[in-house]
Amino acid sequence: MALRREPHVLVVGGSDSSGGAGIARDIETISSIGVRTCLAVTALTVQTHQAVTAIHPLQLGLVADQMRAALQANKVAAIKIGMLATAEIIVAVATVLRENPHVPVILDPVLASTSGRTLLEAGAIAVMKQDLMPLCCIVTPNLIELALLVGSELAVDEDGAVLQGQELLNAAAQALLIKGGHASGHRSTDVLLRFDQEPIRFDTPRLISSMRGTGCMLASAIAAHLANARSLQDSVREGKLFVFEKLRKHAAENSE
Repeated sequence: MALRREPHVLVVGGSDSSGGAGIARDIETISSIGVRTCLAVTALTVQTHQAVTAIHPLQLGLVADQMRAALQANKVAAIKIGMLATAEIIVAVATVLRENPHVPVILDPVLASTSGRTLLEAGAIAVMKQDLMPLCCIVTPNLIELALLVGSELAVDEDGAVLQGQELLNAAAQALLIKGGHASGHRSTDVLLRFDQEPIRFDTPRLISSMRGTGCMLASAIAAHLANARSLQDSVREGKLFVFEKLRKHAAENSE
C-alpha cells in the first residue's frame, strides 16, 4: 500500500522496440528524476534507430481500460501523453481525462518519427485539437509539429513561431512550449506561451549533437517535476536543463 501513496506519472504512449523513444524513454527519464511510472500503451511499433517498419494500434477500449486501472491503482500526480496513432484512441484518452480533471496532463504531440514515418493517422490532428488539447495543461510541439497543428508553413524565425503558437493557444491549448531544437543559431531557445502572460524563454547553448527521444524526454521530465508539485514554469525550466545535460553527455561520449 505504500507504493500507492507515492506520486506516479501515468505514461500514455507507444512502444519503441529500439528503446530510443516512446515509453521506454519516458520511463527512463521519469525514473531518473525519482518519480514512479505506470502505463497505458496505445500502439506497438517495430522500429530500429533508423526506421519504423510497422505500427499496430491497440483497441481503444483496451487503452482506456489501462488508463483507468493505472489511475485506480496509484496516486497519479501527472499524465504524460505521447504517440496516439488514431483519432479513435485520441477520443478514448480524452474520455478518461475528463473523468480525472484534477490531474495535470502534458501532451507531446507525436505526429511523425525522426525518420519521417507518420505516427498519427491522417485527419486525426483536428480531433487532437478539438477533443484533447483543451484538457492538457501544456502541449510541447517542435517547430515542424507546430506548423502542422496550425496548418501553416514552417516558421522561419522565433517571431513567426510565436505567432503560430498564439494561434494554436487561442484555438485549442491552455499553454504551449514551442521547442527550438529544429531552429538554427548558437542558442537553443524554447518559448513558453500562456494566456494573458508574456512569453517566457528558456535558453541553452546549441550542442552539435543529436539523439532520438529528446521530445519524449522533455515532456516526461516536465511531467515528473509537476508530479513533485513544482510549478509549470519551474517544471519546464528543469525539463529543459535535463535534456541539455543528456545531450551534452551524449556529445562527450561520441567525441571520445
